[in-house]
Amino acid sequence: MLTRRLGLGSAIMLGLGSIVGTGAFVSLGLASEIAGLWALPALVLAGAVAALNGLSSAQLAAAHPVSGGTYEYGHRTLTPSIGFAAGWTFLCAKSASAATAALGCAGYALHWFGVDDPNARRGSAIAICIGVTLLVAGGLKRSNLANTLIVSVTLIALLAFAIAGLISFESANLGIGESARAVAARENSPFDLMLFLQATALLFVAYTGYGRIATLGEEARDPSRTIPRAIIATLFASCALYALVALGAFASSGADAFAASTKASAAPLESLAAKLGMPGLRTLMVIGALTAMLGVLLNLVLGLSRVVLAMARRDDLPRSFAKLKGDEPSPRAAVVLVGVIIASLAAIGDVRATWSFSAFTVLLYYAITNLAAARLPKDQRRYPVALAWLGFALCLSLAWFVPLEIWLSGSGIVALGFVWRWLWRKRALGRSVA
Repeated sequence: MLTRRLGLGSAIMLGLGSIVGTGAFVSLGLASEIAGLWALPALVLAGAVAALNGLSSAQLAAAHPVSGGTYEYGHRTLTPSIGFAAGWTFLCAKSASAATAALGCAGYALHWFGVDDPNARRGSAIAICIGVTLLVAGGLKRSNLANTLIVSVTLIALLAFAIAGLISFESANLGIGESARAVAARENSPFDLMLFLQATALLFVAYTGYGRIATLGEEARDPSRTIPRAIIATLFASCALYALVALGAFASSGADAFAASTKASAAPLESLAAKLGMPGLRTLMVIGALTAMLGVLLNLVLGLSRVVLAMARRDDLPRSFAKLKGDEPSPRAAVVLVGVIIASLAAIGDVRATWSFSAFTVLLYYAITNLAAARLPKDQRRYPVALAWLGFALCLSLAWFVPLEIWLSGSGIVALGFVWRWLWRKRALGRSVA
């Protein structure tokens, strides 16, 4: 069995470490590029959908405080096939998110030294994946200490950027005081529903790190109380932080400049910080970006390895990945497998592709989370069942606004998961008969 080490404070820090990296430093810029100023209301809508999912995750985690998250919830409240679909989509979605974090970390570091070579970025991302994998394989205690330090630095950097941006506020950047004709003439101002919903789908992924707390349910102290409180607190804190960072970026530079920085650079917030004129802010943003991406990667390796552990226990993956080793029990084989998968995806080198793919698969994952919450017995339900059904409908709806090629590739990979499951179980059955 895994050791129960996580208290409320540590669980919240792990949740924040899973969220604030790629969300603040990558997805806000991508959403601005897609929807311009409409990225702000898209951020609010994405947060509302995430809140519904957070409530579903909280009550499921309280009812079933085990490793594996929605993979286990699906098995216990729905069917083994739906549970497998949740586990498989989580592995696909969050491996892509982790690759995005590694690429983002490499991009910020290399940009600081004036290197923009794609091959150098991919190579650096792979090296970062290896280092984080080795850290997580050492056990939760060491990972938790590293995460606390990482998240503290990241929060300081993002708050400093938000304050500097709000101090440099110019009303024209938000369309305040302009004539209707001037507002309409701005490149990104006209409302486009499809682009707005696409941006919302991408921003939704930026909130979903709180699910990492649920996947670590077997390692939390007093899990029926700690996990729900940590999920809700993490979600509200990340919503407030995103709003501040987005307002700081738009108020000081405008949507067009933010979008242009995203297109031109792997480090858009650093580019904006350099223009604000506050001494030391650019350096702080580089450091904050590096720690943010490292924090996301660290927490994703932790969460993904626990899902692999749970799937191996139920024979949906080879049993060797369910073994615990070391003085502090750790699923080292599962951690190494996750590290290899993430490094392979990072070798692709395309942040937009990995992030969009993550958006599609994670929406499917949380649709299953909401469905499982809707099926909880009344005595285990903490919130109205209508909220779970609403979250389910919104997740499925937003999934349709991810680009078609990503939708098709995501669906294909989910289908491949079921092919793998059928072949693996057939082989396992043959061995048992023999």
